[in-house]
Amino acid sequence: MIRNAQNQYNPDSVSPPGETLLETIEALGMSQAELADRTGRSKKTINHIIKGKAPVTPVIALELESVLGVPASFWNNFECNYREFLARRKEKENLKKYEEWLSSIPVRQMIKKGWIKGFKNRVDQIKEALRFFAIASPDQWENVSRKYLAAAYRKSNAFETDSSALVAWLRKGELDAQKIECAPYDKDKFGDFLDRKIRTLTNEPPEVFESRLIDICAACGVAVVFVPRLQKMPMNGATRWLTTDKAIIQLSLRYKTDDQLWFSFFHESQHILRHGKKDVFIEINDLAGHAGKDYWDDPREEEANRFAADLLIPPRQFKAFLERNRFSKRAIREFASQVGISAGIVVGRLQYEKVLPYSNCNDLKQKISVG
Repeated sequence: MIRNAQNQYNPDSVSPPGETLLETIEALGMSQAELADRTGRSKKTINHIIKGKAPVTPVIALELESVLGVPASFWNNFECNYREFLARRKEKENLKKYEEWLSSIPVRQMIKKGWIKGFKNRVDQIKEALRFFAIASPDQWENVSRKYLAAAYRKSNAFETDSSALVAWLRKGELDAQKIECAPYDKDKFGDFLDRKIRTLTNEPPEVFESRLIDICAACGVAVVFVPRLQKMPMNGATRWLTTDKAIIQLSLRYKTDDQLWFSFFHESQHILRHGKKDVFIEINDLAGHAGKDYWDDPREEEANRFAADLLIPPRQFKAFLERNRFSKRAIREFASQVGISAGIVVGRLQYEKVLPYSNCNDLKQKISVG
């Protein structure tokens, strides 16, 4: 509805309220001078209103209502719509100089993924992008993007990261999280549910665990969103707080296997439980997602890695499994069943520990596609 209303106001159809005012007094046989006398306004003021050089103020609208019998609301609405049209026309003229900014953001990918609508007109496309990022103009891009990029993460030399793609991805997660109704954050409840309820979901297929994971976490004050990554954006996940009572865990499904997804989820969960509400954590991992000892220089990241690894596979039981030195598919399935997680998670951990080649047993991993 809003877009349709906006489209009504174009240079060929919008006129200042003064033109209608002139038509009205002429139909009544009244001159501008007489209208000035009857309203107590100067002839210059009346003439400027008629020519669109001066606005019809709410006070003048009331005076016109008394003199002409036309409701003040008519003049007020007319004036408001006209001034809005002028502002929009000026805005479009100003936005033409920002085409370079539009080229700097992954607009084609965003359109393809359905995050924004596509427009042939470049100015309309700029406005659509501005609505997505919730900024008035590209002049505010740097300030707003800085908020998203002020994150505790270390870039890997193995990847090229597009900061605008990262900002777009984080913004999409924020928008999706806003749609999830959450109870106020409950740290104890969330910590309890991670082991008691969520860990068991690793054995379920995506069509089962996706909605259940979202619902369980929402009951604890945590919004879980799955947002496919964009090109040049090698992120596994991100954690931040939307409000003091609502956290976000955003997962990219970068590797599209269950071992990666669940490790990323529990890694992000530790950030929520232990690492404060002011920081943003953006995770890049090129080491198969498990306790990257040589990768992270932030002790909080190592702590989150260890938390995820140990919660998924209890250390004592994993050590005993390693000592048996039997890693057939049957042995892996039996151990996974014993500790109550999916076999794919065990495979991923064994591959990371380099006791199982990355080419082996990948058929035990579950392919992930949610949303």
